Amino acid sequence: MDFKAVDRQGTYTTKLDDAVKKFGTDDLMPLWVADMDLASPECVQKTLIKRAKHPIYGYTVYPPRYYDAIRGWMKKRFDWEIKKEWIVPCYGVIPSMNFAIEAYSQKGDGVVIQSPIYPPFASSVKRKKRKLYDNVLRNKNARYEIDFEDFEKKIKKSKIFLLCSPHNPTGRVWDEEELEKMIDICLENNVVIVSDEIHADIVYEKTHHILGSFEKMKDHCVILNAPSKTFNIAGLNTSYAIIPDDRLRRRFSVRQDKSGVTNGNPFGIEALMSAYEEGDIWLEALKVHLAENITFVKAFINANNIPITAFSSEATYLLWLDCSKMGMTHAELVDFFITKAKLGLNDGMSFGKTGEGYMRLNIGTSRAVLEEAMQRILKAYREMK
Repeated sequence: MDFKAVDRQGTYTTKLDDAVKKFGTDDLMPLWVADMDLASPECVQKTLIKRAKHPIYGYTVYPPRYYDAIRGWMKKRFDWEIKKEWIVPCYGVIPSMNFAIEAYSQKGDGVVIQSPIYPPFASSVKRKKRKLYDNVLRNKNARYEIDFEDFEKKIKKSKIFLLCSPHNPTGRVWDEEELEKMIDICLENNVVIVSDEIHADIVYEKTHHILGSFEKMKDHCVILNAPSKTFNIAGLNTSYAIIPDDRLRRRFSVRQDKSGVTNGNPFGIEALMSAYEEGDIWLEALKVHLAENITFVKAFINANNIPITAFSSEATYLLWLDCSKMGMTHAELVDFFITKAKLGLNDGMSFGKTGEGYMRLNIGTSRAVLEEAMQRILKAYREMK
């Protein structure tokens, strides 16, 4: 398959239309927000066109096929047998995370995160007036590891652990042993794990272990997932929670019901079913393309002696760049990418204080776009020198 970047002008896309608000200019190449410039699979396109031809787009229920599609995907991709009643249809992973925080904790209770982390993890905890405990990940030779001594101290003071698996922005796929250790510590302290696994499908050489597939964790976890990142359909606002425990599921559903955000999106439902039933071949080709993009970026940086370290991403199409050897303050680094290289990347500091000196690059695009982006960085770096 040939993965070419699609022109998104005129489609009200966040990546383009919010660039001025975010970067102060529209004169740059946007490689920030986590969706791809690549077309969704043909099976999804055909399904949505067929549904759009029906002239009524009213209130929509979640049909049995929707649940079967999720169950089938979990079985064939992760060898995890789940039951229909475990699945709670949702609007989005971040709203669901907020429902979970409300369901399993009270104001002032502790919630653990692991920075650098996708910004809504920290902001959701703070907005709900919970106590935020940050188990800061340790950078060991361009690969992040967990400080388990610190993790245990903070779990003892908390009610919830918000896990990001695979991890955004570092690209870590947690080893089975790491997950087992986190699970045991949480179980010992009666802490619920809410696991954001939205990037689980885009894992390269390693194996992703879904938290709920650990038998001892089954009654103590909430798994949040969606086809949005995998098949580039984030705008259809269709996700789901998998909650095996009846008690936890009821508490979650009560909070979601109180929000009023319970209606299904007819296009999102159709896209999920089509993608999970027919999207396997496309996904495998996509992963090859993305892996090659990662290899290209790293090779280009090394070949041209640019003092940036691109982490060996084990998952996601988001590259975490250590720019600390560029010889700049963080403010100067941000300005370098915006005004000198004319690139719109995610500011590493938005992922927490440990993101100082870092930037996040979205490689979910064509090789041609990435080649241009790398040339811009090289030119700006040489001019700066």
